Amino acid sequence: MRKAILASALLSAVGISFATNGDNLIGVSPASRGMGGIGVGMPVGPTDTIFRNSAWMSYYKGFNVSFGGILFMPEVKAKSNITGTEASATSQSKMFVVPEVGIVNQINDKLTFGIGAFGVSGMGVDYRNNVDFEHAHTNFQFMRVIPTLAYKVNDAISVSGAMHLAYGSLDLGVGQSQTQGIGVQLGVAYNMGDFVYAGLTYQSPVNMTYKRVNFDEDDGTYKDFKLTQPQELAFGVGVKPMDNLKVGMDLRWINWKGAKGYKELQWKDQWVIALGGEFKPTQKLALRAGYNFGKSPIRGGVKNTGEDFLIAVYNLIGFPAITEHHITLGLGYEFTKNFGIDLAYKHAFNKKVRATDSSGTIFVEAQNAQNAITVGLNWKF
Repeated sequence: MRKAILASALLSAVGISFATNGDNLIGVSPASRGMGGIGVGMPVGPTDTIFRNSAWMSYYKGFNVSFGGILFMPEVKAKSNITGTEASATSQSKMFVVPEVGIVNQINDKLTFGIGAFGVSGMGVDYRNNVDFEHAHTNFQFMRVIPTLAYKVNDAISVSGAMHLAYGSLDLGVGQSQTQGIGVQLGVAYNMGDFVYAGLTYQSPVNMTYKRVNFDEDDGTYKDFKLTQPQELAFGVGVKPMDNLKVGMDLRWINWKGAKGYKELQWKDQWVIALGGEFKPTQKLALRAGYNFGKSPIRGGVKNTGEDFLIAVYNLIGFPAITEHHITLGLGYEFTKNFGIDLAYKHAFNKKVRATDSSGTIFVEAQNAQNAITVGLNWKF
């Protein structure tokens, strides 16, 4: 009976375990990621403005292009005694490459156009070598292509609107499903004399339906799964007390509880705080550091009854999106007036979440820690 519970959970689990802020990246460009993922409340670089708050595109002159990627290295483990004996496993999905490319072009003194393509979620778990976890294998990838316009109202205020053209791919171990979706984003940026900054953005939900990814043991058919990337509201502030020093803070609300799929899996809404700064000891070199915290939307808990415990199994084996504390480091170097490079490193500290059934004796547990390296090559003309 206990083994049947585990098998049912694994066959129904959705395999998103990217697990930074839920399953969202803390940022896309190495400049932002080196500063804890900030970018809503102050400009941190042309590429990240497209994704985080495109109103800041008005801050950048001329033509800017960059491309790069993230080498994402999770360390995911699971433990359970559902089968009658305690068993543990380490996911063999240990390395992923997440791409990025962005273009920001100033059309005139008022209008700036940008377009970017970013992998913003992805990963999976791979327990295919472990019979105790039913050879579970999951994979999820989510990408946004974002065309956007920013309008400079005056020297202090800019506004923006963006389309989010989304692509998703989901494999729960019974075959891959690919789908598309669409969303919008609105932003406003305030720049007071290049000294004090503030920004506000809203990002709409993106509704996605993955075809025939869930196998129903009761009737032997494959079911569709509706999974909505949630709406977000974010506010940020920044200050530049010296020409070679700037610091900022963003606060983001992610509405997991109201998004299809996540709602059914009982994810909690998440408040994310990002802190970061940049210091330039020379005109060419930038040193960056940051911190990012978001309480896990998956809470675990003791003495879960019935369906609640089954959902905990879904989450902690197929959905270990539980990391909370992240530290980041980064640097940028301008080799010429037209070309530079940015690097960033992120470490997410190991987080453990356990859930037990109503008896308090049957449990499931997940651990997740991460390292990631980001590289970006930048040109401006």
